[in-house]
Amino acid sequence: MPPLHILPGATLFPNPLLRHPSKTLTPKPRPPSALLQWNRKPELSGTTPRVTVITSGKGGVGKTTTTANIGLSLARFGFSVVAIDADVGLRNLDLLLGLENRVNYTVIEVLNGDCRLDQALVRDKRWSNFELLCISKPRSKLPLGFGGKALTWLVDALKARPGGSPDFILIDCPAGIDAGFITAITPANEAVLITTPDITSLRDADRVTGLLECDGIRDIKMVVNRVRTDMIKGEDMMSVLDVQEMLGLPLLGVIPEDTEVIRSTNRGYPLVLNKPPTLAGLAFEQAAWRLVEQDSMQAVVVEEQPKRGFFSFFGG
Repeated sequence: MPPLHILPGATLFPNPLLRHPSKTLTPKPRPPSALLQWNRKPELSGTTPRVTVITSGKGGVGKTTTTANIGLSLARFGFSVVAIDADVGLRNLDLLLGLENRVNYTVIEVLNGDCRLDQALVRDKRWSNFELLCISKPRSKLPLGFGGKALTWLVDALKARPGGSPDFILIDCPAGIDAGFITAITPANEAVLITTPDITSLRDADRVTGLLECDGIRDIKMVVNRVRTDMIKGEDMMSVLDVQEMLGLPLLGVIPEDTEVIRSTNRGYPLVLNKPPTLAGLAFEQAAWRLVEQDSMQAVVVEEQPKRGFFSFFGG
């Protein structure tokens, strides 16, 4: 080994910490696991494709809005997504995505042999790894033979398509617990239950939870939509913690009430694409992140006003 040549004025230990072996660098504390780390891509958990049904039982609580925003969030994370609009009578998912003018073929034409499956898939022009598949066209009659077996065949065909299986298959479930609901949940192996903090929605959500478990779907997570903290503080709305205690389900996300939802719906431009992002759009992104990693969150209880007690707030 050649001898070291030290320049004039230089020292063998330029770092002052190295002169004292007793001093060591203290490692930086790791962030809590509950915090979202935006400097990395979420790690996909579970076997792919993940077939997830988004349901509620009660209509108008935000199932289609959740499907559109979580689906595009997953696509922005880099995963391939196929969203199936299983509401055959009142199809709206294409409107929220701004793809209504591009739906030329549906699953009915695929089953009748009028087109191929890849022709019925509508690729989003903003994110090419997101595709939409509609069951039928508005005002069209659904064949009597279409049911859970037909939708299972469709999901199996998506898994085995030559272009590769998608990472996520999201099924937008129709409202109610009739035949459309049974058809939508048949091929799913996990569910996202959408509810709002009102007693009617909670009763329907509790009923749907029992039906999902009877169908063999045990992985059920909950999204509480349209939360208003001002009404929670005034004790005019149930807190997220109350909802979680009543339903007993893991909490996937909490979506605050946001007037931007109406604008995004009319424009066919989901909230997660807004720049700058809205509060509800960020909440949908966080819910999608937890869905990827099969994680959950907890409602944080904070003391807003000591005289009035404790109130539930939504947090990471």
